Amino acid sequence: MELLLAVTVGWLYACGLYLLLRRTLAQVVIGLALLTNGTNLLIFTAAGLVRGEPPLISGGDTVLPAGTADPLPQAMILTAIVIGFAIQAFAMVLAYRVYRSVGSDDIDALTTTEPPPPPVAVPAEEER
Repeated sequence: MELLLAVTVGWLYACGLYLLLRRTLAQVVIGLALLTNGTNLLIFTAAGLVRGEPPLISGGDTVLPAGTADPLPQAMILTAIVIGFAIQAFAMVLAYRVYRSVGSDDIDALTTTEPPPPPVAVPAEEER
């Protein structure tokens, strides 16, 4: 099972990096999501797969009983999910604003940081 998860992590990283190198912002955002999910699965796999009891300490005890799952990777994954969601939301809003200001989600179309200035109107000569 751990081999399958390791292959899945590699596949998620490979697809995520491939999409990060694409030309459209939508594919970059999807690639970022795949990298985030691959990282969460990597932390889960590195912690080891344990079919144990939930990590609950009963009253009066100070340590976890034997055979319980480690709560630290679970907390790290939960934190990584929240951070990944925030980064994903920011990337989607940023991509939307770029699309609204430039009119394209193609990265090669982003050649300047500001739109060109409007043409200056030359006043017509007044007839005398």
